[in-house]
Amino acid sequence: MGLQAALRLLFPPQCLLCETLVTTDFGLCGPCWRATPFVAGLVCDLCGCPLPGEDPGHPVHCDECLTSARPWDHGRAAMLYRDNARKLVLALKHGDRLDLARPAAGWILGVARPLLSPGVLVVPVPLHWTRLLGRRYNQSALLSAELARQAGLDHCPDALVRGRNTHSQEGRSREGRFDNMTGAILPHPKRGTLLRGRRVLIVDDVMTSGATLAAATEACHGAGATHVTVAVLARVAKDA
Repeated sequence: MGLQAALRLLFPPQCLLCETLVTTDFGLCGPCWRATPFVAGLVCDLCGCPLPGEDPGHPVHCDECLTSARPWDHGRAAMLYRDNARKLVLALKHGDRLDLARPAAGWILGVARPLLSPGVLVVPVPLHWTRLLGRRYNQSALLSAELARQAGLDHCPDALVRGRNTHSQEGRSREGRFDNMTGAILPHPKRGTLLRGRRVLIVDDVMTSGATLAAATEACHGAGATHVTVAVLARVAKDA
């Protein structure tokens, strides 16, 4: 018996959420998969929120994106931020479940792949150094690194920096979220030059109002990026 087979016998694959035995590593059992709100079908081309109806053959936008200027070109979300999706995000973000980065990045790549092309540079939404010190890792950087690896794309974890501690966005109004993020994200003084002339994919764990992603996109454009797509693990929808 090989080492890999022996390890699987000793440590059989378990569901990422409920620890029920499953057939493959980094997977969900049937009930947990069905209870996870993956996004499918027609979606808003700017935020990835699911929309009713059939694909009309051209990009469509949700009401929020029709009334809010989005500085990026396209956006996608793997799931809606509720139920099991919320559990997964919180486990990755605050529960030290770094093992979730691999499957989560694969789910994001699944919805973002049609928008990607060779030469895209993958970058994460940055954390302020004080928050990084307390959390010990940037969950968005874990996702972006794994997505870039799976997609075979270039990755720069520090192309962007958060110039000031914006603290939590929770509890702020929509306007307050955007005001809080104004000018908060900047190109890295040195590695930000990698953004010049590039198509960029910005990766984050959750999109709520889009204020953080907008600040990151504007920083990319300011550094000379030619095209920006955003992709998140979960999107907070109005009915979530």
